[in-house]
Amino acid sequence: MARVVPLLLLLLLVVWPCPAASAGRNDDPPGASCYKRLFSLGDSITDAGNLASVAPNTSVLAFPYGETFFRRPTGRFCDGRLIVDFIAEALKLPFLTPFLAGKTAADFRQGANFAVSGATALSQQFFKDMGLDLAILPPFSLDVQLEWFKRVLHLLGPTEKERQDIMSSSLFLLGEIGINDYNHPFFQNRSFVDEIRPLVPKVIEKIENATKVLFGLGAKTIVVPGTIPVGCMPRYLTMFQSDNPGDYDAAGCIRWLNDFAEEHNRALRRMLGQLRPRDDHPGVAVVYADYYGAILEITRNPLKHGFRKDVALTACCGDGGPHNSGTLIACNATSVLCPDPSRHISWDGVHLTEAAYQFVAGGVLDGPYAAPPILSKCRC
Repeated sequence: MARVVPLLLLLLLVVWPCPAASAGRNDDPPGASCYKRLFSLGDSITDAGNLASVAPNTSVLAFPYGETFFRRPTGRFCDGRLIVDFIAEALKLPFLTPFLAGKTAADFRQGANFAVSGATALSQQFFKDMGLDLAILPPFSLDVQLEWFKRVLHLLGPTEKERQDIMSSSLFLLGEIGINDYNHPFFQNRSFVDEIRPLVPKVIEKIENATKVLFGLGAKTIVVPGTIPVGCMPRYLTMFQSDNPGDYDAAGCIRWLNDFAEEHNRALRRMLGQLRPRDDHPGVAVVYADYYGAILEITRNPLKHGFRKDVALTACCGDGGPHNSGTLIACNATSVLCPDPSRHISWDGVHLTEAAYQFVAGGVLDGPYAAPPILSKCRC
């Protein structure tokens, strides 16, 4: 299917590396990956079970979560696989073990998932100082996840050389992270102008610091996704519904919310573009993954990509109303459930369906929503 290539897609620091470790090398086993392992950090878009490990009563552990692919709840806020799962499959790697579910080095031999649903780039203390209710704000910020990664790195590589080999042969997915820094104050009715919008440079700085930490440890390839078009998400459409037609774009998304998401993404791209690898860390690359552009494409042109137009802005699993997303956590065993999640973009009003995540992952793996796409290195 033809896709519209988004503007300002890539921020690549150096020429895409094409090392001898690429797939197809004579001493590689059949089906070997161009990356030996995958590490991911982030929030519920990437979490494959970390929150479920510390909150066993969370709704994500109840049916119908997981119904499409796993046939059971797995701790993913989705009916099936996430973007990170599709990336792992494409790289011929197993689904990543959630950090909080692993015990030994063998559990993380081919990577680990440190993402936690509800996680923020900024610290929990930052939001406590803002006076926010921390009941649904987990203490697993980006800095915490980086410390978890360092623990796994030392578990896998007792020596410096082993750790450098691990870093240089791994792919890092740093995000999506940042949307919850805005979500938590949004959901607690904080001022957009005075309290939420000023968070953008602080969030970007945290992502920048995390990127530099990974560089410093020896990472060679880091994929940094932008945030999603929140103005198209059913929960936001319900929260910020307006009687003014001018507040909506042609697809029915809320303009000012998407403008804000784009503001975050512009700041993120600008920061990545200003990063330069130090002389003692040559050959590193950062790729901006355009989750925003991919999701906007299927929202504006759902029929073209196999989704239903009449439910493009409606949650598959929810609690009724025009967008089937009357409350924040609207999906559970008694929810209004659509007959075919593969035709829906939104799963529960905040997160996407497996089908939508597959589209985004395909655009990052093969283009045009990352350039060069992740798999281009595997075809050297």
